[in-house]
Amino acid sequence: MKCPYCSSADTRVINSRPSDEGASIRRRRECERCGRRFTTYERAQLEPLMVVKRDLHREPFNPDKLLRGLMLATEKRPINHELLRKFAYSFEDENPTHEITSEEIGRRAMLFLKPLDEVAYIRFASVYREFDSLERFIEEIKGLKDQ
Repeated sequence: MKCPYCSSADTRVINSRPSDEGASIRRRRECERCGRRFTTYERAQLEPLMVVKRDLHREPFNPDKLLRGLMLATEKRPINHELLRKFAYSFEDENPTHEITSEEIGRRAMLFLKPLDEVAYIRFASVYREFDSLERFIEEIKGLKDQ
């Protein structure tokens, strides 16, 4: 495994343990060159989940990409990051087909965030729904107040 800090290929596993109820293995690693530690997750991948984008091209689902979006939306909010990680990595396990649209991913993420934190929900919605005006943004906020 290549070190994310110095790009050295000389890393060693310090600790391994099951994660996500046995669906993955969490490994703590240490770089032999720079001495920094980092965590990796190993999962079995039978057939990759493909994301159908708005322009209809397909790309492999990357849970880290979704997790980054969720982390940005929840920045400085009182939300457990492990909960976000579990949600992002659940798409591959819960999807009955091998394809999912980017719109469906965004819709599920918004449904996940809405009861957790309204501010994070609005932050995520502002990117996902591509608000083109202040009025659309205000409508979304009013929709939250009405519920």
